[in-house]
Amino acid sequence: MTIVLSTPTADAMREAIGALREWQYDGAPMQLHPGDIGWNYRFGTPETAAAVRTWSRDGRILAVGMLDTPTLVRMTVAPDAFQDEDLARRLVEDFSLPERGVLPAGAASIEAPLGLLLHDLLTKEGWGLDEPWTPLFRDLAEAVEDPGVRITEIGPEQAQDFADVLRSAFTTSKPTREYWHKMSAAPFFTDARCLGAYDDQGNATAVVTVWSAGPGKPGLVEPMGVHADHRGRGYGRAITVAGAAALREMGSSSVRVCTPSSNVGGVATYKAAGFKARPEIGDRVRKA
Repeated sequence: MTIVLSTPTADAMREAIGALREWQYDGAPMQLHPGDIGWNYRFGTPETAAAVRTWSRDGRILAVGMLDTPTLVRMTVAPDAFQDEDLARRLVEDFSLPERGVLPAGAASIEAPLGLLLHDLLTKEGWGLDEPWTPLFRDLAEAVEDPGVRITEIGPEQAQDFADVLRSAFTTSKPTREYWHKMSAAPFFTDARCLGAYDDQGNATAVVTVWSAGPGKPGLVEPMGVHADHRGRGYGRAITVAGAAALREMGSSSVRVCTPSSNVGGVATYKAAGFKARPEIGDRVRKA
């Protein structure tokens, strides 16, 4: 059967998210998670739908991708299609031809889970490896320890705190309170919790958003940040532990996150919060 590439409408996003939820399991490699798309809703519902691509055969979705930037697609494949040759060849074609509407000509990147036949074909096409990332995982079978600081669930009244902390943590002017409002108004925010850590003076010190893929599935941390004025005091560990506890309450079996290996402080923070690192991975890159 012919493989069909589509950009889903806002209404059809539910099917794509449903496929991603179904494909998550604890033993899976680091891959695109429903929470990645949930976090993208901070830009708005039409904008998020326009960034998603699906590949289907005979009415069944086999692969889902999301354009994190115009030149970076993050994608994954149904577990039983990792070695599907027809799908892998179609993906390479669609990533290589700008007229297919996935990636432009020139420099581009693909984030795809390890174990895909796609990687072998990309290597033959001359795609290299980018800087390494470190995947980290924490099992949630056992109760999660107390974070040791005051934790508050972020609501409309704390939306400015959410934006302020992320702007400081990532040295950017982009996050605004509207990010939180758009993200929380999206249809899939029922699978998320947004938490803030506060000091004794009531200052917001760190925030985290965590995303469930459903009971018995791994959850995701996306994003976590500590305000620059409060670094080095354990707030990153505390807010990550609080996020893990929230996911366990939601029925998640584990929690995962991936951060650049060069972010030594971030890797150390997640390890301090009970995460274990797995072997490094890297995006596939095509030079201009």
